[in-house]
Amino acid sequence: MHFLGHVVRFIVSALVLLVVGWLVPQFSVGGFWSALLLALVIALLGWVVEAIFGKSVSPFGRGIVGFIVSALVIYVAQFIVGGVSVTILGALLAALVIGIIDLFIPVSTPFSAGRD
Repeated sequence: MHFLGHVVRFIVSALVLLVVGWLVPQFSVGGFWSALLLALVIALLGWVVEAIFGKSVSPFGRGIVGFIVSALVIYVAQFIVGGVSVTILGALLAALVIGIIDLFIPVSTPFSAGRD
């Protein structure tokens, strides 16, 4: 994936996070720049988790393990990015909504993006 593809992917991810912040009551994002930085942090944390534990324990993976890891990544990311507030229930709901949105607008993972 070229540089422009990564930029578009992060913009789409930021927009998805803004929509999730609008839909999920215990998940709030301060604005577009916070959402963009949150998308970057979530991607980096997801990449680290996937690099350490493998694809089966990835937040980008399918199933209950991927869902729980995704919620944990979202919850931890709030401590890195300012303007983001997430409760544990909000992280679980956000992971669910992001998973549903990903069914309709799939975003490639950092590992699969590197293979293109």
